[in-house]
Amino acid sequence: MQVAFHRTELGPIMSLYGQMVAAGEWRDYGISCLRELAVFSVFKRTAENPLYRIEKRPKLRNKQGQYSVVGMNGQILKRGNDLKAVLRVLERKLIRAVD
Repeated sequence: MQVAFHRTELGPIMSLYGQMVAAGEWRDYGISCLRELAVFSVFKRTAENPLYRIEKRPKLRNKQGQYSVVGMNGQILKRGNDLKAVLRVLERKLIRAVD
């Protein structure tokens, strides 16, 4: 069985994505639904590696948390079970971009 993002999860992700596109920070995205995880990848340009990956790994729900934001170099920036709290690490970058 594949892991996918639910509509209630995509809402906050797409809201943040829209803000970042409006700020000129992000340009494209891709969604992958795999056996172990679902990934929302964010790109500055289409033909490059993703800037960030928002990952959902249900098996980690009772450990570190099923949601994580992963940077371009593979470093986990934030992890937890509350998606909106995990996404805040990227919202801080939006505040910096507007300054």
